[in-house]
Amino acid sequence: MARVIAICNAKGGVGKTTTAVNLGGYLALHGKKTLLIDFDPQANASSALGHNTLVDTPTIYHGILGEHSPSSLIKSSDVHGLSYIPSGSHLSGALVELVNVPEREYCLRKFIAGIRHNYDYILIDLPPSLSLLVVNGLVAADEVLIPVQAEYYSLEGLGQLLQTIDLVRKNLRHPLGVAGAVLTMYDRRERLSREVGRNLREHFPHYVYSVEIPKSIALAEAPSFAKPVLLHDPQSIGAVAYKRLALEIMGQENHNQINPGFGNFNL
Repeated sequence: MARVIAICNAKGGVGKTTTAVNLGGYLALHGKKTLLIDFDPQANASSALGHNTLVDTPTIYHGILGEHSPSSLIKSSDVHGLSYIPSGSHLSGALVELVNVPEREYCLRKFIAGIRHNYDYILIDLPPSLSLLVVNGLVAADEVLIPVQAEYYSLEGLGQLLQTIDLVRKNLRHPLGVAGAVLTMYDRRERLSREVGRNLREHFPHYVYSVEIPKSIALAEAPSFAKPVLLHDPQSIGAVAYKRLALEIMGQENHNQINPGFGNFNL
């Protein structure tokens, strides 16, 4: 049975998609059968794995509306063991189309239910918002992984995200856990990065991964080659960091580090 992890932060540009693609690659490299679901209408994770987003093909949008089965949407990536379900701009329309659908918050969860036994990990790349799409992703997941850019605006948005997680737990009665927060775009030479890291580790009420994802040219370049960084530049500092993150996440399974989704975050 898969461990389903939603990668979420309401702030854009914090490394959600980079984390989803490269974490998925390294989980697969370590022998974990992994599925990445691109649930962001921007479809950046899809293009980063080689999908041509300009071609009108069925996507996760058609899956949650019941028009296509999961098996017909799953595509293989260039990394053995890593598959993905692409997204597209029409997923934005689901925000309107799902409004009057009964149990609209559970569409993605129902879609995943029939395939989660086929994988060790299912990663959900969510859009930078707190919309119905994000609620669907949170309800579909067992845990949330929160990328946090090493700058203060990212810290300020964490409290709102934790409140949303609490609302999902209480109002939708879904026992969503927090896998942890991971610092991204980190530069240990910069005082700001060090201060943000220290504040996060001191005040965040859940687990903070020991690895920091650095600023890396290889991580920025890899999507333009439609490859995860492990295929583009496996010796780069960004690749090494995501390899460490994958190992740390796999290690959580044996140490019961997943925290329930409640707690306050105050700087």
